[in-house]
Amino acid sequence: MNPMKGLLRSRKFWLLMMDTVVSLALYFTGKYLAPTIADDIKLVIGMLQPVVIAVIVGIFVEDAAMKRAGNCPGPG
Repeated sequence: MNPMKGLLRSRKFWLLMMDTVVSLALYFTGKYLAPTIADDIKLVIGMLQPVVIAVIVGIFVEDAAMKRAGNCPGPG
């Protein structure tokens, strides 16, 4: 399989991309908005990032278990 095609179908990759976009938005929010609004946004994003990480880890564990069982999942 084409590695790029596999990467573009990967759930982990897209979650990582989404988290990167949110982190960039957080940076520019802090730079250009009022400090009180930026602090509120930072708090909300800070509370959501562990959830995103947990989802990525869950997908990884699921994929690893399937590979150990002999079922090779598709990319993602």
